[in-house]
Amino acid sequence: MSTAVLRQHAEHQFAEELEALRKVDTRQRPQNWQLSPWAVVTYLMGGKLDNGFVVSPKYIGNQRLMEIAVATVATDRALLLFGVPGTAKSWVSEHLSAAISGDSTMLVQGTAGTSEEQIRYGWNYAQLLANGPSEKALVPSPLMQAMKLGKIARIEELTRIPADVQDSLITVLSEKTLPIPELSAEVQATRGFSVIATANNRDKGVNELSSALKRRFNTVILPVPSSEAEEISIVVKRVAELGVALQLPTEPPALKEVKRIVQIFRELRNGQTEDGKSKLKSPTSTLSTAEAISVINNGMALAGHFGDGVLRPADVAAGMIGAVIKDPVQDQVVWNEYLETVVKERSDWKDLYRAFREQL
Repeated sequence: MSTAVLRQHAEHQFAEELEALRKVDTRQRPQNWQLSPWAVVTYLMGGKLDNGFVVSPKYIGNQRLMEIAVATVATDRALLLFGVPGTAKSWVSEHLSAAISGDSTMLVQGTAGTSEEQIRYGWNYAQLLANGPSEKALVPSPLMQAMKLGKIARIEELTRIPADVQDSLITVLSEKTLPIPELSAEVQATRGFSVIATANNRDKGVNELSSALKRRFNTVILPVPSSEAEEISIVVKRVAELGVALQLPTEPPALKEVKRIVQIFRELRNGQTEDGKSKLKSPTSTLSTAEAISVINNGMALAGHFGDGVLRPADVAAGMIGAVIKDPVQDQVVWNEYLETVVKERSDWKDLYRAFREQL
């Protein structure tokens, strides 16, 4: 895999770690799995192997949630990763697929325009018109390919897909077969096949899952980071990784700046200051950990290309305001109130207050 690509797939980016785990992994593996369930969780959570090799953490949070997720995929149940935006659902889905199947690319991206053909299969219409329905004219979906090969199929943003299209998954998940009526045939799932879907309930245009479909998933809810320290560690790690990947000409941000940005996000998201003494209004935006990472990366790009390479309050101010103010009326009021009652009153945040005020 070329290092020139903007974003490598997890199985290529972390190939060395996956290979190191394979070498020491002597535990039982389900059929067609690249690693045992224990090794998959170790890959996700990180740790030091017996031979001294250090595996970096991909998910920072409750290990039990990852164990439940991996155990679900090891059975005949599909897995639904559920949570508010920015809680690493897609990240976990990708790394689970990379560790289990060695291939995270069998992906269906859910949107309001996703059709049943994208979930099941389509047709090469030139072949179809010339020769009628045939194996040669069939265009398999990533889901069908995963069934044939015994791999993981990923479905992103399941609740963005129209309800009638969602329900085309029911037969696949319950019977482990995909009928092809036009050919009087079917594709039966090979051992190792499973579906990992992600969903959230905060976006506009969400389509609720039917009861029949819900019953065919085991749901794991990924929470927002429980503590400030945990969220800071996630942000620091991802900012460093993305800084290297994007080749930003900036030194890593000072921990002080990261902590202040994370604290602002947490306080506005939770509706109270971190010490619990003051109640706050929350904006309409989600203010997820992923958005905090984006704000800092944007600031690093500004500092590197238009500054002296050191991340300063002025570099993150515009990105922060853009992340908070999604509704120009309601969120503007919330933000102004937070600036005047919280940011302004903190003696060591004067530089941050001035930077925000200059942007308004």
